[in-house]
Amino acid sequence: MKFSGLVYLATAVLALPDVSNPVPQNVLQPVQYRVAFAGKQDAAVVSWNTYGKPGYQPTVYYGTDKNQLNSKSTGDSNTYDTSTTWNHHVRIEGLESDRVYYYRVGGAPESEIYNFKTARKAGNTKEFTFAAAIDLGVMGPYGLSTKVGNGASNPLAPGEQNTMDSLLQNIDNFDFLLHPGDLAYADYWLKEELEGYIDTGVNTRDTDTLFKNGVQTYEALLNTYYQQMQHITSFKPYMVGPGNHESNCDNGGTSGYTVQTCFEGQRNFTGIINHFRMPDSESGGVGPFWYSFDYGLVHFVNFNTETDLGKYGPGPDSVGGSDNMDSGEFGEDGEQIAWLKNDLKNVDRSKTPWVIAMGHRPWYVAAKKKHRCLECQAAFEKTFNKYGVDLVLLGHRHLYNRIHPIDDKGNIDPNGLNNPKAPWYIVNGAAGHYDGLDTAKKTDEPWLAYWQDTQYGWSKFTVHNATHLTHSFVVSSDNSLLDTQTLYKSRGQAITKRQVKKDKTSAANALSIGRFVIVAFFLAFFF
Repeated sequence: MKFSGLVYLATAVLALPDVSNPVPQNVLQPVQYRVAFAGKQDAAVVSWNTYGKPGYQPTVYYGTDKNQLNSKSTGDSNTYDTSTTWNHHVRIEGLESDRVYYYRVGGAPESEIYNFKTARKAGNTKEFTFAAAIDLGVMGPYGLSTKVGNGASNPLAPGEQNTMDSLLQNIDNFDFLLHPGDLAYADYWLKEELEGYIDTGVNTRDTDTLFKNGVQTYEALLNTYYQQMQHITSFKPYMVGPGNHESNCDNGGTSGYTVQTCFEGQRNFTGIINHFRMPDSESGGVGPFWYSFDYGLVHFVNFNTETDLGKYGPGPDSVGGSDNMDSGEFGEDGEQIAWLKNDLKNVDRSKTPWVIAMGHRPWYVAAKKKHRCLECQAAFEKTFNKYGVDLVLLGHRHLYNRIHPIDDKGNIDPNGLNNPKAPWYIVNGAAGHYDGLDTAKKTDEPWLAYWQDTQYGWSKFTVHNATHLTHSFVVSSDNSLLDTQTLYKSRGQAITKRQVKKDKTSAANALSIGRFVIVAFFLAFFF
């Protein structure tokens, strides 16, 4: 069954195609479940929303047995101007790493139980897979469907599977989901309404009424997206970062409208700040803008390409920036860059030999120069090279590019993916939204290894061990793999010995267990 069908079954409150918030009859019914890592492997954050303000503290009941949710934790709630919901966040501590926990939130039916798996400890050498979907918006009559925006390309074919469908079908094949920027595309309400894709009965020439009514339309898109994603995010940790479409309500100046027409609460990244809890305090970062966490053999870093570029700015979304978003700043001058250098400098490569950075806007991408974030390149690229970042994951342009490993002087690494010194860049903004896919430009760049601009899809990464990592582009329509490449990095004798020792220990333990089973079988059979 297609994902959209599941949405109808699980949330009959979605009154598509009528543009109204998907409000349940009981406004205190929990919706929009999501889980996130909390920085430490013994902690996690469970979040959800309600359309009314509960008269009690948000509570999560949890345990390793779904029939015995005997532990509980409490948290906090928040809302903001123009929001039609309340956000609830509960941090759970004292958990075992790499363990499945079942949970139910206060106010939910007794039968509404979900589960998630905690993060693996740093240094755990067990192979794992994670997913990344960037530039992913509402699916169906509110967003990507068999129609796309004026001037856009690649509408879905009738009955075609979309990226949410594909992620859901593969949900048992990845451990968590990364989404560094452009969630929901709620700011597309204006374009969709002006183009007649959605109709709220408002005279679009009446600007004042259009934007007053647009508050509700924006919220309808936002809440529909989060409810659609619940089928994934209630089970898989969902780690997000900011993109330009979280900044404001006007989609970067649709039809000449500016951020000044947006109401308070739909400006300056207010939604993503309140809706999510990322491990910023645990890693010394700031909100969903910059933070880091460890998982097994990988140190993950989320960085902010939109604002807070320090002396290299203004950022594209900052006051005075190229996109006229008038957003930020979220730290002191230069704070993000200083934090990033300090974070990378202190990575324990004996435990987490892999370092993966994720952000939104790319600087190496098959696009015109105006779509390459050169201020981002100036702010981050040298640091990534200096501290040996292995892979940089980006989106923003709605296509897929695989870039040759390249250093901050523009030199393509002669080793390719066979032990390069320079970072490997993956640009995958092809998850899908109302405006379809972008057409690749300047495809003759020497650093461009592979590109495609006609298939929707997401990224699948498998960390095999300390030296091998595989990336695949997963085609959403049929779950096939369009592009698969493996990166090899030599880690030096100490790390390699540690990996081999752990592998031998695991093999020895497995052999011992096997011998025990054989002996037990022999004794039971003959005696």
